[in-house]
Amino acid sequence: MSFPPAPLILCASLLLAAGPALGLTFDFPGSATVAGGRSEPMTSTLLPLGPWSAGALPTRRVEGALDQTVWQVDAPGLTTLQLLAPLRAQLLDAGYEVLWECDTVNCGGFDFRYALDVLPEPDMHVDLGDFRFLAAERAGTGAPQTVSLLVSRSARVGFVQVTHVGSPFADGTVPTATGTPTAPVAAALTDIARALDETGSMALDDLIFATGSAELGPGDFASLRAVAGYLADHPDRKVALVGHTDASGDMAGNVALSRARAGSVRDRLIRDYGAPEDRVAADGVGYLAPRASNLTAEGRTQNRRVEVVLIAIR
Repeated sequence: MSFPPAPLILCASLLLAAGPALGLTFDFPGSATVAGGRSEPMTSTLLPLGPWSAGALPTRRVEGALDQTVWQVDAPGLTTLQLLAPLRAQLLDAGYEVLWECDTVNCGGFDFRYALDVLPEPDMHVDLGDFRFLAAERAGTGAPQTVSLLVSRSARVGFVQVTHVGSPFADGTVPTATGTPTAPVAAALTDIARALDETGSMALDDLIFATGSAELGPGDFASLRAVAGYLADHPDRKVALVGHTDASGDMAGNVALSRARAGSVRDRLIRDYGAPEDRVAADGVGYLAPRASNLTAEGRTQNRRVEVVLIAIR
């Protein structure tokens, strides 16, 4: 499958500096914006070098200036491998050696993801059924430079967390990222209001559930803040949260799981975001309303979702 012909976009040149005066630009397969990040002038952290197994994660301690940045990439339809592959190639071209790379299952799934240092939702979203990780290193003067990439996606947006650890540049500065900060809650509110007013429903693609679990994961979810904001702005309206599953398993089990997930989202929306209890319903339809083919892993991922549906105007 070929990459889209859109121009390869923003830079993370300081993250991949090949020397004090020479930078390499990270080209993403779609327009990219910086969603969040953090930096420390000197610290130590653990670099994963193998899969989660027998209750432990193989790591190596690395030290130096840390810069961790999340990029959100507008790349609908691309797989996580299509997001990762060009970034891997750019690391290799810059003289980095790949130390270890894995996909969801080979990483160790749920346990691997929660052993990582990941910036919180909604900046960095990790689909527990579809993510990839890569660790790379380049020798140089002083301490080695290490870069790790954590790549995942929602139905419409790719998420790339880049973690760089190494010595500061010769002028004493610390690597930092550049880009356009996003306003995820404001954007989500605009998207949800438009969708509910024009089509009557919208999938809340930033929500996280462990595989087979009905419990909504931890996080501050932009979509739920937006739903609560929509209800506050429209006191005459009611919504329903509708759970959906992929086609794996039997009908009864999937309906029960989808209802339980919708109920978990409703509870969080009311408890943490102040949505009025009498204006939020919850139900589930199992695998009866797919939005993609259940014959592919990507399609099944898209089908596992909770949607908000406008159900009444009083």
